[in-house]
Amino acid sequence: MRKIFPASLLALVALSTPLGAADTAERREQGQLVFDGIPPASRAVHESLGQYLNIRQARVADWLADGRLLISTRFGNTDQLHVIEQPMGVRRQLTFFEEPVNAAVAAPVPAGPIAFLRDDVGNEDYQIFLLDPATGRHRMVTDGESRHTNPVWSRDGRYLAYANNSRDGRSWDVYVLDVASGASRRIMEAAPEAGYLGPMDWSADGSSLLVRDYRSINDGRIYVVDLDTGGSVEIEAALPAGGMFSAVFGIGGRQVFYVSERAANYRELRRYDMVDDESERISDPVAWDVEAIEISHDTSRIAWSVNEGGVSALFFRELPDGPIRPLDGLPVGRLTGLKFEPGSHRLAVSFNAASAPGNVYVLDPAGGAPTPWVISEVGGLDPDRFVAPSLVTFPAADSGSGGPDRIPAFLYLPPGDGPFPVIVYIHGGPESQYRPGFSSIFQYLVTEMGFAVLAPNVRGSSGYGREYVMMDDGYRREDSVSDIGALLDWIPSRADLDEERIVLYGGSYGGYMVLASMVYYGDRVLGGMESVGISNFVTFLENTRDYRRDQRRREYGDERDPAMREFLEKISPTNNAERIRKPLLIVQGLNDPRVPASESEQMVATIRSNGGEVWYLLGKNEGHGFRKKRNRQAYYEVVVTFLEDLLDRP
Repeated sequence: MRKIFPASLLALVALSTPLGAADTAERREQGQLVFDGIPPASRAVHESLGQYLNIRQARVADWLADGRLLISTRFGNTDQLHVIEQPMGVRRQLTFFEEPVNAAVAAPVPAGPIAFLRDDVGNEDYQIFLLDPATGRHRMVTDGESRHTNPVWSRDGRYLAYANNSRDGRSWDVYVLDVASGASRRIMEAAPEAGYLGPMDWSADGSSLLVRDYRSINDGRIYVVDLDTGGSVEIEAALPAGGMFSAVFGIGGRQVFYVSERAANYRELRRYDMVDDESERISDPVAWDVEAIEISHDTSRIAWSVNEGGVSALFFRELPDGPIRPLDGLPVGRLTGLKFEPGSHRLAVSFNAASAPGNVYVLDPAGGAPTPWVISEVGGLDPDRFVAPSLVTFPAADSGSGGPDRIPAFLYLPPGDGPFPVIVYIHGGPESQYRPGFSSIFQYLVTEMGFAVLAPNVRGSSGYGREYVMMDDGYRREDSVSDIGALLDWIPSRADLDEERIVLYGGSYGGYMVLASMVYYGDRVLGGMESVGISNFVTFLENTRDYRRDQRRREYGDERDPAMREFLEKISPTNNAERIRKPLLIVQGLNDPRVPASESEQMVATIRSNGGEVWYLLGKNEGHGFRKKRNRQAYYEVVVTFLEDLLDRP
């Protein structure tokens, strides 16, 4: 199961000594971390930051059939599974792995097993395990090599549907496992042009399965698959291509509720009748995305959440045609993990806000105040000091000439009048969205270091409609970089922000954005910090894992096309690195299957060959981001030390 990069790549870590303030910093190894050109953090930083990183967050995983709640939270080094029997009850830990548990679903039958996903050293080759919650014993039921996703239980707990890429390492096929016998059979084979196939829901009688084909954020399909014949029916096949997302079976198995943007610029909750072959919108026509749906086990009630500019609103409807009403009483924040309890109408939700870590609530759609089941610890800190951001907007550089009029951003401000040094945080994806959830490092930067944090949702971000998310596709890639230039133009208009002290920060695609912004706007910032970032689109597309390559080509462009290849080479930071003259912090997980470690290695080497300064941190037991608490602590200590160093320079 363990897959890591070869020793030849590890050897690349021993690069030339960087220039600048870190001249005397030695390359050193500490556990599974390699520090290259990075001075040690001070004891004061270690202790003060450690308190923030001891803040826990909890998330709903599922309900057990006996009414206990299954959650994911961390009490050691990684997130593991726990059960709770009652509101604010004792959390009993079920799994104890060095690697985090990624997801879990419980069989909806008494004493049924829990299926969970786990990978090794961040390689994302997830395997499915079955856990007996009574004995704590678990067993792997997959091949130990290929990647597995989307485990979904049948209503009787006899079968588990999932997807994997075992056929050729690239294609995603759907399988059904007979849990008792251990036999599995393929029930849907991906077509050559397909994207990620993944099961979503079983019909009540076990005869049909909902399967989504995710080709890109703007191109999805949902199929109803007959398990006896293997035949399938595509929902909304006659409509133009568009994004399609969550789906569940409704009353009698003849209806499907699903989220689609084929008929609108925003994601709608729709209902499809398989007998009449008709679909209709059932959510209100608003200019925001429906983000998650959940239907009760008796299919008499449905709940969904709407992403209203980064904040979640929860709605409820009795089926078939009851009125839509909001579910009030929850704090303002982001909701995820909607789960109805089997045999009940109680709904569990995960709640997260910028000024409060992940908590878990249970509510009854019939009425009454939400009941807290988990209120996460905050490391002994005063939560009243945590800062919530305000929503701001700034004009796009090409406003009025084809671009968006304004770009939204969330602004965290320390107490006082300023002007404050600024961290511009750029999210990844790129089809993601910065939403104000809790961040230990953001709270530390704002409350302890006095930074303002400014998190823009540049064009290409989701959450603002299909047209907005497509504004950076292909040859328009650098239009999103221009939004960072526009943000730098806007910052001087704020008396509370210091235009002379700006640092860029981002990860994954946000890492590319940091590097590209350093190329174009490096003279306007003190430095940049990026993790697992794309440094060259051509080498990225050639070296990312096979199962991701075609899907990423749909976003960035196909490097096999000569004209597109020339464009991608032209805009890639490695080919413009001579223009980066300010210090950089680069962080990478060695086993990253999405953005291979070679992307960071070549950027470090290129910057240093040009005489530039790079601090480089490598996690040998991490992948696309640092998921282990010990490693995150060290990573954020480097971030703080790097920022202190930048502010101390003349």
